[in-house]
Amino acid sequence: MKFKRFSLATCLLLVFSLPVLSWANYSPKAVFKKGNAAYAKGQYNDAISDYQQLVSDGYESAAVFFNMGNAYYKNGDIPSSILYYEKAHKLAPGDDDINFNLKYANLKTTDRMDEVPEFFLGRWWRDVILISSAENFAIWSIVFAFLGSGLLIFYFFAGSVNLKKGAFYASTLLFFFGLAALFMAGSQTSYFKSHHEAIVFSGAVNVKSGPSGQATTLFVIHQGTKVNTLDTSNGWMKITLANGNEGWIKSGDVQEI
Repeated sequence: MKFKRFSLATCLLLVFSLPVLSWANYSPKAVFKKGNAAYAKGQYNDAISDYQQLVSDGYESAAVFFNMGNAYYKNGDIPSSILYYEKAHKLAPGDDDINFNLKYANLKTTDRMDEVPEFFLGRWWRDVILISSAENFAIWSIVFAFLGSGLLIFYFFAGSVNLKKGAFYASTLLFFFGLAALFMAGSQTSYFKSHHEAIVFSGAVNVKSGPSGQATTLFVIHQGTKVNTLDTSNGWMKITLANGNEGWIKSGDVQEI
């Protein structure tokens, strides 16, 4: 009986330990490299599978999303490539490679539309807050705060009046830059939170005048088109396009960014 109890306990220990041991051996960096290697060999489905594993496990980054977008593009899946380029753009809006590939992928879509004219100050402010990532802005705010604190400490110990003045004004300026960087990080986060966007995945979508299949068809949009989502109702989603047109589509026709 003692031997049987010991065997059962050992089995239970192994059962509960194996997932822990497997997780301990799990390396996101190794999976990312594996995906990159598969991509380099032209094995795009395998690369997508590896990148998707990282996303499913909560390891999201601009690099992962960007590489997924590239793999989907090579596979000829334009809507998915645009979706992941957009996800990468949200995390690194100032990245030139991401922005270039996103624009290039959008050239492969069917719909072409002129954007609603935007007041130049609003456009300028958006370009400013999207010049880098919110994470970078936050890092710079911390750097400026540390530098400003260091100069403030130097101010108290400086023996010369001129050194004291220089340290004081410089520290004030650095604290101002730190607050500005923090404000821009918050503004960028608020910008993306207030812009709920999605990518059309169905080949052709009838945009209706209301949340019903019997409603009048206003116009048709195609896969790969980005829409702004305004509201949802019983499996329908109210959307607006870059040219200002609005209407309702089925929620299943899009994937949110």
